[in-house]
Amino acid sequence: MQKTYIYGRNTITDAIKNIKIYHIYFLNDFKDNKILNLVKNKKIEFSYVDSNKLKQLSNNGNHQGVVAEIDRFEYSSLQDIISKCKKIKNPLILILDGITDPMNFGAIIRSADAFNVQGIIIKKHNQVMVTPSVYKTSTGAINHVKIALVTNLSQTLETLKKEGFWSVGSDGNAQISYQDLKYDFPCALVVGSEGFGISKLLLSRCDYVVKIDMFGHVNSLNASVACGILLSHIKNCNKK
Repeated sequence: MQKTYIYGRNTITDAIKNIKIYHIYFLNDFKDNKILNLVKNKKIEFSYVDSNKLKQLSNNGNHQGVVAEIDRFEYSSLQDIISKCKKIKNPLILILDGITDPMNFGAIIRSADAFNVQGIIIKKHNQVMVTPSVYKTSTGAINHVKIALVTNLSQTLETLKKEGFWSVGSDGNAQISYQDLKYDFPCALVVGSEGFGISKLLLSRCDYVVKIDMFGHVNSLNASVACGILLSHIKNCNKK
């Protein structure tokens, strides 16, 4: 399997506990004993290097003095996610349509883990993939959320409907608020990009289209912020 490099203290702290790490590179004067002790207890190979080496390995990312070599991210299949959902009452799946900013994608993954989403589905084109910067922004959440890569989101939505899911799209022009639904069903939440939103075809195939009511001077939210609001509300509805 191909290898890749991840970086950042929180990211690597979680990775040490949950995935295989081949080698860790520390900045020469690295002194975070929490990470150092974890590495020694897990008997992970490590070495001390200069700043230029860490910049090279992290592609000039904010490495915070530590970089780790791991296997390249392995995507799940759609069927893997569906199978996981069958064991849960009112499961929640997240479908992303055209998120191209790694920071947004990483933040969405973090929210998905926080609100126990069973899986994220993304498309192969016009969508940022799992990259080292996505790892960094997710602060380790990526190790706990299944992500499936599909060719066609509209066909995927139809597959999920056959499996008993109801789809909910988020759009600023919707007629009903996200708070108007009970979400007492297996839910596939569809979130689009800030610039273009959900594609017209995919939006037309959603069972419900909701909006987040806005009361300030701006007319849209960052995609990751909107996603967090929706996921939190849906999970709280299911707790009642």
